[in-house]
Amino acid sequence: MQITSKLSSSQTTIFTEMSALATQHQALNLGQGFPDYDPPSALLDLVKDAIDDHKHQYAPMAGVMGLREIITQKVLHAYGQYINPTSEITITAGATQAIFTAITALVHLGDEVIIFEPAYDSYRPSIELAGGKAVVYTMEAPDFKINWSLLSAIISPKTKMIIINTPHNPTGTILKADDLIQLSHIVKDTDIIILSDEVYEHLVYDGQPHESVLKYPELYQRSISVFSFGKTYHCTGWKVGYCIAPEYLMNEIRKVHQWNVFSVNSFVQYALATFMKDEQQYLSLSQFYQHKRDFFLEILKTTRLRPIKSDGTFFQLCDYSEISDLDDIAFAKEMTVKHGVACIPISVFYSDNRQDKLIRFCFAKTENLLSKAGLLLSKM
Repeated sequence: MQITSKLSSSQTTIFTEMSALATQHQALNLGQGFPDYDPPSALLDLVKDAIDDHKHQYAPMAGVMGLREIITQKVLHAYGQYINPTSEITITAGATQAIFTAITALVHLGDEVIIFEPAYDSYRPSIELAGGKAVVYTMEAPDFKINWSLLSAIISPKTKMIIINTPHNPTGTILKADDLIQLSHIVKDTDIIILSDEVYEHLVYDGQPHESVLKYPELYQRSISVFSFGKTYHCTGWKVGYCIAPEYLMNEIRKVHQWNVFSVNSFVQYALATFMKDEQQYLSLSQFYQHKRDFFLEILKTTRLRPIKSDGTFFQLCDYSEISDLDDIAFAKEMTVKHGVACIPISVFYSDNRQDKLIRFCFAKTENLLSKAGLLLSKM
């Protein structure tokens, strides 16, 4: 039987490949982005309580109302924007499902979607499955800044959506207030939709604020913003996130959401609704992860790797050009097999696989594991 693939690539993701290689060679896995420690014990207790309280059946399609209501309070306090919990918030099966659902609902055959590379790897296939075309703006190392005048030049009558990501995976950069203001000016008086991936909203360092589209009225009225409980509460395997959008956009998103997953597991939602009342659990995250970043940066001083200091996320980029002439995929594999530390090559986040001799580490790990990795890296 002849099958025509809907996707341009059928390769296994680099995350799966590098994690398998790390397991095979018993390497320390600083590649894939997940913590090696548990969620807060109080949250785990609340999940157990919800199970004991028989919260086993379908949640409402849009999510447990108590959870949506506490999200409304959080967004009002953090960003000064009132969000209607009934019509403007949907709980999703992780942030990636929210991204896929928004693209599927709003991008039509022939529409163009602007993405910024290096880009999180789910954007392009989601666009292609919707029948759209990804249009690339390439950010240059080492600062990965956006020239908004150049961005304006690639907007066309077919541009339906622009996907932004701040804090940014994989670079660890953040968008500043001026970036959001310039984007707001660019899309004003157009029908362009903004999809804002903000899953690392609480992982911003050195006293800098997170600039959400929710803070900017012109952007909010045309935006879907996406968030992740997994990134916030160290529970990536639970796959629970949410998206926020004006009602006219959320109506379209929910049309797809109801036929995709319909609803998200109920007992975790009830637990999160109670746990989120403690604001310090997420407000203290920047300090928690900045300590890990700084600890890892000190470790890197003992190596020949040259870090590009992370402003956000739990990722740290490093330049390895003083160590090897190998391309980054070959170098990442060599590091895993010969030196016992797994990382992610940055070229896989570019459609042209450009070579900047950069690799990405995840520092959402215990200090013990980071120290062990440092010893191995210092011997390279």
